[in-house]
Amino acid sequence: MGERAAAGGGKWVDVAPERLPRWLENFERRHGPYRHEGLTLIAEDGASAAWEPPPGAPRVETLAELIAEAVRPRRLGLLLARKGAVAVGIAEGDKLVASKVDTHYVQGRTAAGGWSQQRFARRRDNQAKAAAADGAGIVGRILRPAVRGLSTVVTGGDRTAVEAILAVPQLAPVAAVRAERFLDVPEPRHAVLVSAIAGARAVSVLVREP
Repeated sequence: MGERAAAGGGKWVDVAPERLPRWLENFERRHGPYRHEGLTLIAEDGASAAWEPPPGAPRVETLAELIAEAVRPRRLGLLLARKGAVAVGIAEGDKLVASKVDTHYVQGRTAAGGWSQQRFARRRDNQAKAAAADGAGIVGRILRPAVRGLSTVVTGGDRTAVEAILAVPQLAPVAAVRAERFLDVPEPRHAVLVSAIAGARAVSVLVREP
């Protein structure tokens, strides 16, 4: 699904739960037979693959348990925010069952010959606060009433925008079940929210080549 460089070497690879058996077959074909050390695979040629359960899944001890939990349908909350755009949803398995998307204007830069920098900064700060308040209202309507039934809440977009929304005291129950995973997504739209479900369900594996 996606790859990104890992601190200390290697790369993180996101794998859809349904593709885990095929991924393991390909790993063995490339690197030879492997042995298990907990959730880490050590291949014949020295390559390794260390697995992390997907957001909302319980901690497990073996790869077989991880695969079983990864494919098990879970109810996930989603919160994506960037500038004035926010997308909030609930997914059951790989299906989006509730959602709301909204856009609130936040100025990105001054026009030539425009306001002073201080006046512009105040205007932009007020716009950002209004966008965060609107986003918090949406989270309050979509996720807050359903939070007890959510395995976790996966966030993404711009961290500053997400933090501003979840800083609202009334959303503390939502913030409390937030997953560590943070999705890198473009400006939230309905299509982006739908595609984010795959990233929220994916199993992450740290691969290091010999």
